Amino acid sequence: MCSPETKGKGAQVRFDRVAEDIYVFASGLYAQVTATVLLTKRGAIVIDTMPFPIETRQIVSFVASRLGPDRVRYVVYTHHHGDHVYGAYLFRGAETVAHDLCRDTLNRFGRAALEGAKADTPVLAEVELRVPDMTFEREMHIHLAHRHVRLFHTPGHTLDGTSAFVVGEKVLVAGDAMMPVPYIVHGDRDQLRETLLRFRALRPAFVVQGHGEVLLRGELEETIDSHLSYLDAIVDRVEGIVQRGAPPEKLAEIDIESCGKSRVPLDGLVSKLHHDNLVALYEELTEAGRPQTATSAAGQFRR
Repeated sequence: MCSPETKGKGAQVRFDRVAEDIYVFASGLYAQVTATVLLTKRGAIVIDTMPFPIETRQIVSFVASRLGPDRVRYVVYTHHHGDHVYGAYLFRGAETVAHDLCRDTLNRFGRAALEGAKADTPVLAEVELRVPDMTFEREMHIHLAHRHVRLFHTPGHTLDGTSAFVVGEKVLVAGDAMMPVPYIVHGDRDQLRETLLRFRALRPAFVVQGHGEVLLRGELEETIDSHLSYLDAIVDRVEGIVQRGAPPEKLAEIDIESCGKSRVPLDGLVSKLHHDNLVALYEELTEAGRPQTATSAAGQFRR
């Protein structure tokens, strides 16, 4: 994580209304991370938080201005990465919800990871890690006033991925399973393919990506096709390098555009994410000293 001190302390979180009483917030300080707020007369559901306290507090203030203080009932984690969970401690009295594997991962690695993040980024000094209060294995349903939210396991970006489908309004909060470029360093590409196909079958009206802009229904089909083609392309290109016995430095020749993606989104961060994907694939394919098949076992990527 970069520090918000490098970009100005007064940054405002941008937010958009995507449906009645459903708002999507985007970080202006780190990689356009998104958080989603669902308002009801009985309280709010927040799906993911902002990376830094200064931004999450703006969401706290927003909910308080609409419903009153301390009216967030649930905070849902789409996965364990700090840029999505570090703001949960600011929602006093809310229950935190995630997949079983998210709780396991945060219990095993979360505190050490947070201490490392605090050392690198002093503005995180006040952050307190909240391990999920409630977890599920396959799916879970939250009913709050008129709102019905279906949580379901969507691995691929990480093994513990969760997405949320707001049933009436058909809003899909996908987490990092949907980003401007697929990112599989901490997950599994075959699981991500399956998750993307499940998203397509839902036919949502809106898709909230874990980073970046909200997608409309008409954009989803093309985006999923592009993501699937990208995953095939990087496997083909990296397998070619491994089969030739070329060193990993050759990965730099595989630019993101040649794999069908733009380098523009997320202020150019996608190029780094793309290179990280290539390195992870190279390490996987050379681990046994020979190319493996394009299909990998779940969890083969290193954390």
